[in-house]
Amino acid sequence: MNVVLVEPEIPPNTGNVARLCAATGATLHLVGPLGFKLTDRELKRAGMDYWEEVNWKYWETFEELKNADCRVPIGERANWYYVTTKSKRPYTQMRYRWGDYLVFGRETAGLPAGLLAANAERTITIPMFNPKARSLNLATAVGIVLYEAVRQVRDF
Repeated sequence: MNVVLVEPEIPPNTGNVARLCAATGATLHLVGPLGFKLTDRELKRAGMDYWEEVNWKYWETFEELKNADCRVPIGERANWYYVTTKSKRPYTQMRYRWGDYLVFGRETAGLPAGLLAANAERTITIPMFNPKARSLNLATAVGIVLYEAVRQVRDF
């Protein structure tokens, strides 16, 4: 699986996502500009000693990532899923394949409106049952969706 963080802002969130990726074997894609330096102490502390176990890549722009050769192991194009509070489609309705991309936006703003509009058929959400709750923490959201995707493609 591939986890994409578009312009993440908070080092501990990114560090925690790195730990999730290490635990699941997912590749972490960081799309700039980042709201921190990759050498930030908080980032390393949150990821602890997992950074050596994480397959991660940095991309200057989302377009650079999208233009890369993103294929699943069997040679087909990977699916891209855009996680947002602005979708009505629950993440559990998707059928994931190993190699798919799970795309998450900035902690304060989510994914850009234009990106969501251009990919409306691939937007997914984590249902929230309290209407006063705006959103979940980024690392929590990644964990929920990533583990559902891994559950679908791996035998436990």
